[in-house]
Amino acid sequence: MTVEIALLGEVSARVGGRTADLGPARQRTVLAALAIDVGRVVAVDRLTARVWGTDPPARSRATLHSYLSRLRHALGVTLTATPAGYVLEAEESSVDLMRFRKLHEEAKNLAGEPRARLLTEALGLWRGEPLTGVAGDWADVTREQLVRDRTEAELDLVDARLGLGQGPELLAAISTRAARFPLDERVAAQHLCALAQAGRLPEALEEFHAVRARLKAELGTEPGPALREQHEKLLASHPEPRRAVPRQLPSAPAKFVGRDQDLTDLDDALKNTTVATIAGAGGMGKTWLALQWAHRNLHRFPDGQLFVDLRGFSPDESPMDPDVAIRGFLPALGVDANRVPPTESARAALFRDVTKKRRMLLVIDNAADAAQVAPLLPGGTTCRVLVTSRHRLPSPSALGLDVLTDHEATALLAGLIGTTRLDAEPLAATRLIDLCGGLPLALSIAGARVLTEPGLALADLARQLDELRLAALDADPRVSVPVVLSGSYRALPERQKTVFALLGGAPGEDIDLHAAAGLAGLSTEDVREALTALAQASLVSIGAGFRVRMHDLVRTYAAEQPIDGRAEALRRLVDHHVHTAHAHDRLIDPYRPLIALGEPTGPVVVAGDKAGALAWFDAERETRRAVQRAAALHGHNDEVVLLARVSHAYHQQRGRLDDELAMWQTALDVAQDPADRAVAHRIMGSSLGQVGRFDEALHHLSESVAVAEQVGEALPIADAHGTLAWLWASRDEHARAFEHAKAALPHYEKSGNQMLIAMAHNNIAHCAVEVGDTEQGRTSSARALGLLHELKDRQGEASALDTLARIEHECGDHETAITHYEHALELFQEEGDNYSAANTLINLGEPHLALGQHQQAVEVWRRALAMLEQQDREDDAARVRDRLGSAGPG
Repeated sequence: MTVEIALLGEVSARVGGRTADLGPARQRTVLAALAIDVGRVVAVDRLTARVWGTDPPARSRATLHSYLSRLRHALGVTLTATPAGYVLEAEESSVDLMRFRKLHEEAKNLAGEPRARLLTEALGLWRGEPLTGVAGDWADVTREQLVRDRTEAELDLVDARLGLGQGPELLAAISTRAARFPLDERVAAQHLCALAQAGRLPEALEEFHAVRARLKAELGTEPGPALREQHEKLLASHPEPRRAVPRQLPSAPAKFVGRDQDLTDLDDALKNTTVATIAGAGGMGKTWLALQWAHRNLHRFPDGQLFVDLRGFSPDESPMDPDVAIRGFLPALGVDANRVPPTESARAALFRDVTKKRRMLLVIDNAADAAQVAPLLPGGTTCRVLVTSRHRLPSPSALGLDVLTDHEATALLAGLIGTTRLDAEPLAATRLIDLCGGLPLALSIAGARVLTEPGLALADLARQLDELRLAALDADPRVSVPVVLSGSYRALPERQKTVFALLGGAPGEDIDLHAAAGLAGLSTEDVREALTALAQASLVSIGAGFRVRMHDLVRTYAAEQPIDGRAEALRRLVDHHVHTAHAHDRLIDPYRPLIALGEPTGPVVVAGDKAGALAWFDAERETRRAVQRAAALHGHNDEVVLLARVSHAYHQQRGRLDDELAMWQTALDVAQDPADRAVAHRIMGSSLGQVGRFDEALHHLSESVAVAEQVGEALPIADAHGTLAWLWASRDEHARAFEHAKAALPHYEKSGNQMLIAMAHNNIAHCAVEVGDTEQGRTSSARALGLLHELKDRQGEASALDTLARIEHECGDHETAITHYEHALELFQEEGDNYSAANTLINLGEPHLALGQHQQAVEVWRRALAMLEQQDREDDAARVRDRLGSAGPG
């Protein structure tokens, strides 16, 4: 008859398939005390101590003998008395603990699937806390050891399954264990591996640094070999993300000659000071000199180079606001859009902070004055700044640039056309150099003319320029530029003349190939050919991505050329930007209501994904604003509004609220259609609220509701109420917010847009919990969650889960709240939304604390704090530090 003894749970025995009656608790303890050493003698004194502890009763031996007799009768097993003590004679396989130990030991000699299978079988023998029903000091000590044995087997099984690549399905359980045991290095190593296998390598690397920080802070130690080895494996498979190193410099001048003393002066200046300026007239070669010096000294700036053209003397654009430049620098420096502050002063402070310890070069080109430069100066003393301007700016290291000497001008022209050609006509070459006035720009254009017209003699070119020259202006070398340009322009074929003249009037500082094709009304192949020829003639420059740019003096000349069709060209360019921006907008936010557009008049080339769409908007950012202003100036009012609408998702995604306000104000200035005005007022109100201008925001949103109600369409009314709900909530006026959130829902339902309906339910839930209506909050958040799950919007689903978690916490169901928060956290992290993930971690600590889980609350707040500090969210970080301080030591 078989006997099975169970110790890995409640102590019990089965005899022939029937549960045996083990009698009183002491008798159960005797069985456990013998079974745990089955087949081995247990001394009487040891057995007595196991059953009664250090103070056994007077008749303990007789009582023990009685217990043994009853067990022998009940189980039918052999309990033998020896001079040394008692022994339970049975197969080790009849005791679940012995089977567990045997399987665990055998698994250590295996790998892969066989190892995982044996460990799974071993852990399957456990039915809860071991030795349940057995009391006493021996039972407590033994129970703790058995739990440690089980934990070791569990960790061995996790290692085996991770070896089989099962990290994604283990991640939830491993994450929970890591939160419970924040200083356990083996668990931490498993957590890193599971995160990496789940495709969350950056988070795994971040977790290593968090564990390392905890070990140093709480134990004063560094991670051990196993954890370090796991970290090194991750780095080997995917190098740890480093901070962004921008490389924004345009290419170095191809035919740069001369200026040796100026380069030496810059070397000396930027060894001892942080800022140097180069001043000189237009066309003097200031930018060329700055770029030549910069490229010669790249080795000095391992943390990167920034470049910006401030358009200080642009013929058709206002000088760039320095804040616009800063908002362009911050993403290049690796600053996430969510970290960019809403105010200009705060952005400037963040820029100084991000740059203060880096060894970087900042080239500020074409500055109007010192006031435009001052906000762009980096923090600290490790960066170097090189500024060019047509004005002499106050600087301890100011370099005034003059025209080239005859020797330098000759060297430049020789470098362009070759010494053979130059030596063949020395007198004509001298006259040509004189006519160019020593300006590098004029010499480059003249040299390009010689190269593109091989049959043109230097004497003929000099004669043409001499005839065009205005004797009254001989004293001003800048007059040489329009003279040289005039000769070059007359020599162009008609198509190149047209493209050149149209480019001069195109809004924005540069233009891409497809926009140029739209502007000129040509195919991309034809316009590429024309632009390449203009570049060969040094009339334009072509940069990365085939973006075409003109020097200010060249642009002024081109814009002055009489040509038919400028108005039609602008219309085509505006149309190109509207259609291309709309197509990219659909990639950024595919759930937005469709905008009905006609057929495009020119080429529209769209990026393949959201990242490409954002990159297109980044590249066209300044040009798009200039195009909108030009459209407004020429009465293309519908397109003005459309450009604002199709840029909205990009502005929100990148945090470009100043651009948002500027474009929508332009739209509001020209919009005649009430529906357009309702949208413009709403987005103006939303953006003003985001930057803290509440009174102005409320005015615009109130106007939006009024105009939308006149229009009578569902979506404008719903959106206006929804935005007012957000605005009032931001002011902690939750009752007012609740009313507007509820008012928006029926209008969203009329629209039929399921995504907007889902978000409306989530907004109602947010407001409901703030006013104490938890029942409404639970109903609305559950509805939002269901819709968002159906729509597969994981980020929206995470937001709804976060709301539902808060409601459950408010209702006292803290365990359910924790479950929802953890699910929301997982979704946010999978979507790469670390900003929202940090907020959820803050919330998650509250239900842990409410359940008395002090350590877990402290742990999640520490994780939140690390993320907030990384995101430079100092106000939120301060609040979390307060919570940690009030929670006391973990």
